[in-house]
Amino acid sequence: VLTLNTKITEVGEKILASNGKEVNFASALKFCEEAGGTLAAPMNEEENDAVLRIVKQYNRYAYLGIKENETVGQFSYMNGVPVNYTKWHQREPNGKGKEKCVEMYTDGSWNDKNCNLYRLTVCEF
Repeated sequence: VLTLNTKITEVGEKILASNGKEVNFASALKFCEEAGGTLAAPMNEEENDAVLRIVKQYNRYAYLGIKENETVGQFSYMNGVPVNYTKWHQREPNGKGKEKCVEMYTDGSWNDKNCNLYRLTVCEF
């Protein structure tokens, strides 16, 4: 069960929440799915800003619910739908297939990153 000791943020049709924990991508995704949601995946500027507020609250980079496809340089949401909104940091993505996960920086921009690092868990419902 998701224990929320911090704020819940509503944005559009989504509810965003974080438990404040930093774990690897697989653990973050599993946690969100077990709570009945998935990792936060901004689909527009408003949603990106809402995730950014949580990232700034904890002052930690967070994984997003976006992964690189088999086709290098192409990214999809966890349900397989291609990403149609992006906020890549300058000169990103640059992992060329070696960095399969996406993190949000504390300025709201995105970076492709290895999936085994510990990042903030932000779920969407």
